[in-house]
Amino acid sequence: MTAYIIIFTGIINLILGIVVIFGSRTEKGKIPFALFAISTFIWSLADFFVYKTGQAISDKLAYSTAALIPIFLLFWIYDLLDENKKILKEILTGIVGSIFIISPLLNNLVITNIKPDSTTGTTESAGPLFIPFLSFFALAYLFVLIKLVRHFLKSSGEEKNRYRTILTGFLLYGAGSIMFGLVLPALGYERFTNFDVSCSLIFVGFTTYAIVQYRWMNIKVVAFELLAIFIIGASLMEIFVADTIGQRIYKSIMFVVFTLLSVFMVKSVLSEVSRKEELEVFSKKLAAANEKLKELDNARAEFMSFASHQLQTPLTAIRGYASLLLEGSGGELLAGQKDMVGKISVSSERMVQLVEDYLNISRIESGKLQFTFSDWHFEDICQEVINTLSLKAKEKNLSLTFKKPNTPLSTVKIDGPKVREVISNLVDNAIKYTPSGGVTVYISQQKADDSECIRVTVSDTGLGISKEEMTYLFAKFSRGNNKERLKIKGTGLGLYVGKVMIEANGGKIWAESEGERKGSRFIVEIPATPAPRR
Repeated sequence: MTAYIIIFTGIINLILGIVVIFGSRTEKGKIPFALFAISTFIWSLADFFVYKTGQAISDKLAYSTAALIPIFLLFWIYDLLDENKKILKEILTGIVGSIFIISPLLNNLVITNIKPDSTTGTTESAGPLFIPFLSFFALAYLFVLIKLVRHFLKSSGEEKNRYRTILTGFLLYGAGSIMFGLVLPALGYERFTNFDVSCSLIFVGFTTYAIVQYRWMNIKVVAFELLAIFIIGASLMEIFVADTIGQRIYKSIMFVVFTLLSVFMVKSVLSEVSRKEELEVFSKKLAAANEKLKELDNARAEFMSFASHQLQTPLTAIRGYASLLLEGSGGELLAGQKDMVGKISVSSERMVQLVEDYLNISRIESGKLQFTFSDWHFEDICQEVINTLSLKAKEKNLSLTFKKPNTPLSTVKIDGPKVREVISNLVDNAIKYTPSGGVTVYISQQKADDSECIRVTVSDTGLGISKEEMTYLFAKFSRGNNKERLKIKGTGLGLYVGKVMIEANGGKIWAESEGERKGSRFIVEIPATPAPRR
């Protein structure tokens, strides 16, 4: 039974070594530790044959393969902690280790007087190199322990937790080796001597977890890998307990099949975990980039608001003085002078509108666009817009008609100035984009969604709107692709701002058109008793 326990723990170490190779996401210390875990399997295998055969050569091989343990343990700590002069230390360790690998195979150097024993497989006496052989183990263990403790004390956060796990496993491994290899034999319990190799499973298990723990966060992955380890270990054990050569061949084939399938499946699972980790990293980077973009966008909005406010004062002065000059307050102007001042007045009016549009955009994006709601008559709003823009329509030889019902309409609770700004922009656009004919403003009260609403329709005989343009008509900075439309100056912000304002007043706005050169209709609906959104 002792022999099977030893070989079983060795098999588990072998599998964990393979898991480290394929499951670790860092190269540091991975290969030397995997070799350490595999060397414990080789040592276990040699001990297994010592119990099974009782031959001297098996005992010598057990001591010889045991020397692999401190060699790979030292290689691991050099690589893990980026030791200074790592190559020189590895060469020295390799030379010393090679001596202790070869010396047990030579007669009477490490062990002598090897005899079969029914309890432990063999008994032997100490040779002249037995003490140096044990010292190699003890010094290697002590060196690794000191390095781990120092690194643990210097580290912090997740790294400290990681090295705490490794250090715990290493201390338990050392305590178990001393107990089974020295203390119990000294007390006369020699049958447990070879369990010192099995204690390595504690260290290998703890360290494997510490190395690949970031890939084992998913409990399903953990369960799958443990199942794979159990299947491989069980199938390998079956080879050693087989009674006949035929059974061993059959079970060896099954072991190879199970191992290949398990490795393939584990690699697939780890690959999926790796992709998930990459997606998480990408997602975090994308979130950070989005946050940065928001900061930049807020800074841009703040700048636009500041710049627009600063432009308003000089523009107001330019517009005011241009108006006074046109009225003759500064004296009679010549025909050419009057034409130039008129162009200054028109340009300043356009600049004022541009500044107001940009201010509205910055207020919308920063959430600072405020509304003041009170009772208003829509007829008054529309009439004021008609009175303001009638001269502009007349200058283009267009008719501007206002049609309203004979009976008074219900009042609405809205932000009157902002709604008036939207209606004014719709009528102004209709005049701009209508080469001939006219613009008509209809106003009515009707039912919509089982409630009363006021509807304003601005209809023109102008350029019309294609189906393609209709989809992004109310988007920011959108003016469509119509060549004639693009000749007319504008920012493409008016309809976007208008939509925001109307929706904030509890209403909705949309456009209709039969197509290009067939005119268009812009409709605004506001509930007669709205519940405005602030």
